[in-house]
Amino acid sequence: MDRVIVPKDEVVARIRASGLIAIMRHTDAAAAVETVQALRDGGVEIVEVTMNTAGALGMLRALANHFGDAIVLGAGTVMDVAAVDAAAEAGARLVVSPHLDEVLVRRAGEQGIAVIPGAFTPTEVVRAWRAGADFVKVFPAGPVGPNYIRGLRAPLGQIPLIPTGGITLENATAFVRAGAAALGLGSALVDTRLVARADWPALSARARSFVGAVRAGREG
Repeated sequence: MDRVIVPKDEVVARIRASGLIAIMRHTDAAAAVETVQALRDGGVEIVEVTMNTAGALGMLRALANHFGDAIVLGAGTVMDVAAVDAAAEAGARLVVSPHLDEVLVRRAGEQGIAVIPGAFTPTEVVRAWRAGADFVKVFPAGPVGPNYIRGLRAPLGQIPLIPTGGITLENATAFVRAGAAALGLGSALVDTRLVARADWPALSARARSFVGAVRAGREG
């Protein structure tokens, strides 16, 4: 099928609406399509393939060609400008990094794709936003918990934050109530054991549980 290019503003809007980014790290490339289909069946449509996954670029191409605009496809653990370019060529409409690199952020803007750099301190968060980030990934969020997100948002409420790292079903709702724009979910959602067993119903059920947790946080 012809590759569908999802506009950047639509990517940003869909991330805001969904509130969830599923992170596929070290997922078996042979099971990539089935994994994403199970996530979609559970209500998750924003999917990130980390660049340190074996065969990541091939996975991005396969997913872009198979799903088109039915998902928002991102590349994670993007460490430099070359990786931004490679991810964009493979079909990613979103790049996510664990750190802040203003040159990388600008390059994503030049490519017309959304970018979520990582930050931790208030200074880093503001620098990321001023550099042109569409969201700022607060990483690692688990060790500091939801109150840290609430504390950051007190003076920085205009900056949409996506806590990532250590987000679980038990704390997801609390992070959303603390003001998270969305959550980055790795192994707590995309469990490699479920993928290895091809237990797609269990993966879909886990996705539905996280969707419900986000909804509860937004309603509460």
